This record gives sequence, C-alpha cells and structure tokens, in this order.
Amino acid sequence: MEENKISIGLDIGTTKIVAMIGKRNEYGKVQILGVGKSKSLGVHRGVVNNITQTIQSIQQAVNEAELSADCKIESVTVGIAGQHIRSLQHSDYITRTNSELVIDEDDIDRLINQVHKLVMLPGEEIIHVLPQEFKVDGQAEIKEPVGMYGGRLEANFHVVVGQVSSIRNIGRCIKSAGLDLEGITLEPLASANAVLSFEEKEAGVALIDIGGGTTDLAVFKDGIIRHTAVIPFGGNVITDDIKEGCSIIEKQAELLKIKFGSAWPGENKENEIVSIPGLRGRDPKEITLKNLSKIIHARTVEIIEQVYLEIKNYGHEEQKKKLIAGIVLTGGGSQLKHIKQLVEYITGMDTRVGYPNEHLAGDTDKDVTIPLFATAVGLVLDGLKRFEKDINEKVEVKEVDNTDGEENVPEPEPRLERPGFLDSFKDKLTEFLDNAE
Repeated sequence: MEENKISIGLDIGTTKIVAMIGKRNEYGKVQILGVGKSKSLGVHRGVVNNITQTIQSIQQAVNEAELSADCKIESVTVGIAGQHIRSLQHSDYITRTNSELVIDEDDIDRLINQVHKLVMLPGEEIIHVLPQEFKVDGQAEIKEPVGMYGGRLEANFHVVVGQVSSIRNIGRCIKSAGLDLEGITLEPLASANAVLSFEEKEAGVALIDIGGGTTDLAVFKDGIIRHTAVIPFGGNVITDDIKEGCSIIEKQAELLKIKFGSAWPGENKENEIVSIPGLRGRDPKEITLKNLSKIIHARTVEIIEQVYLEIKNYGHEEQKKKLIAGIVLTGGGSQLKHIKQLVEYITGMDTRVGYPNEHLAGDTDKDVTIPLFATAVGLVLDGLKRFEKDINEKVEVKEVDNTDGEENVPEPEPRLERPGFLDSFKDKLTEFLDNAE
C-alpha cells in the first residue's frame, strides 16, 4: 500500500485559480506540500465563460504548485459552484419485498437511485443526493437504518442540482490542461470540511464563503448538511461599485478595498482622504474614506441579506432548527475590515472568521491557512478521503484471499462503499469528453 498518496485540489474561482498539493502525515493530519495561484481570466460568477483563458490559468497554477512541491501533477479534485447550482428537499420511499430480512446497503442504494430518476429542468443534472434522516415503518429520525427490520423505508434527501453544460465545460478545461479528473465536489461542502469543526456541525452552523464572483452557503445541523446555496454576488461586485462610484480603474478600486475598505461606515472621519494618481497626466483624485466605506457597506449589506434569507429559508427561526454555533465566514471576502461585526448586526447570530486549519498539520505555513484558500484545502481533503476509501476496499478484498487452500471456502463479497453519484457522473463526463475528441 502506497503510504503517502498525494492529493491535488483545484479551485477554479472567479478571481483566482488555486492548485494545492497535500498528503497525510503520520499523525493523520494533512500536510500541504505546495500551492500554485494564478489570476482567473475566463470565469464569471463561478461559471467558465472562456475556455482558452481558463486552460492557461489552470496550467499556470498547476506549474507553480509543481515547482513548489517538486512533483508532477496528473489528476485533480475540482470544485463546482456558480449561479446555476440550486438545492431542493425531497422525500422518497421504497416498499421492501421481504420484510423478514434486515435492511441492507442495497435497499439504501435502491432508494437513492430512485431519487436520481427525479425529473429535472432541461439541461440540469443531479450532482449530490445527500440523505438527511430515514424513517422505517413510520418510525422517524433514524440516522442509520442498516440492520433494522421494516417493510417501508423512506428518507428525506437534500438534492443538489447543477447545469450539465457548466460541469462539462470544467471537465473540458481540465482535460485540455493535460490533467485527469479525480472527482468533483460542491465548493460550499469543500470549504465546510476545511473550516468547520465536528462540534459546530453538530450544534448547527452556517458557513458563508465569500468569493470573488459568488457567495456560497452551507448549513449544517446535527452533523448533517441541511441546506446549500450559491448566491451570484461576491467581492467583485463591491470592487465594481467602488470603480463606478469613485470613477477610477478596477486595479485601483481593488487596492482601495483591500487597503482602506471597511464594511462599517461609522468608522471613518470626514477628513480622512486617499489620493489616487490620475490617468496619463490627469489630476489625482481625492476620495474620502467615509464615502468609500459607504459604498462598500451598501453592497455588503445586500450580499449578507441575501445569504440570511437563505438561512431563514432553511428554517433557522424554528426552535428545533436553530443554528447554535451561528455563522462562520471564510473566503477572500471575509478579510474585509469589520465584516464580522456587520454580519452579527444584520443577523443577530454569533459570527467568527474561519481559517482552514481544522485538519492541517500544526507546522503548516501561515500563508496557506488564510480564508482565501479554504476551498482548495477542502478539495485536497476530499481527494485524500476518496483515495483512502479506494485503499480500504482493496485491502478488504485482499484479506479475503488468505484461505489455506485445502478447502474451497466461498469468498465473501467485498464490502464496497456506495459510489457517490459524482463518481459515476465523473465517469460519464470523462466518456463524453473522450467521444467529443
């Protein structure tokens, strides 16, 4: 068994593309070996809209990661987000033919496959089917029905849906960049794995990942994912507003936001002024910090209110569904000054900024554990989980072969993990891309 299998996460964002290489150390923590980052040019609001530029950006990030880790990258785990992602709740049931036998994995597979047959809008594909809780013969709130007796098995599902063409475009970019697709993961889920602790997921928590083009939300309660959403606004719209409001170019607007921006307009005095050099011989522009933070505040409030609406849609106001651990902010947008205070003010929920160090080794470079890299770290974790699952299956199959050879013992069936739908979707996607050549 290969001890130190490395995993590569590729976060294709609207503002940046990050390739991150990691492996497990002897203590079971994840060690980051290398990071590559490039400016993302062909992505708008989380969706690829220029294949050629995206391929170049991917190659640039991958080359940089290869240099810093001194190894070759062949396959990647990629994140999917974008405004086409939506989620819905669905209940379904099966009636078992023989209620004398206990419920096994096949029954759950049958139930999950039934959900996959749901009719979606044209051009949409189910990405994840996540069971919430099961009911056996009307007995509710069962987390693990395997091994129980019952005739009717039903479950509530959290179903995540996305646009086929957008997923295929990402597949096309990765293939054209000379890489294999190891797996696809929903970005809010990846960020959540990197940033949240088990206790928070148990108590109830909303993870808000404020990226450049989109803001992703994942809500957990009782350790189970309850709600996901992708809102098509992020840090870029704030930069655009500054650009328009102050009549300056984008590069200057971005710098202003990072250096002097604040989400809380009461902070600055009227007389605090930043002078920005004019274009080509024009006079410099003077911008008051008060005005700057008013612009940022207005747009940030809008983003937070949209996210809060999604949290309310989940049902946070019901006593049973209350999110005790509040909100965790991550992503580049969580670095905006005073955004924590603003979120607490609007939602009335406890808020902290989340750093992706939950599963990383203690000596990890501080440059890696910034909220900006939360999704990439989550994708690395996801790739490692996939690999470890495959290894366990192979080991279990090997152990079966140790018969003494005298008697013909029938080999027990290897206990295979249920393949996630994304894995079969990945195979379909690879096949599709191969045929399209």
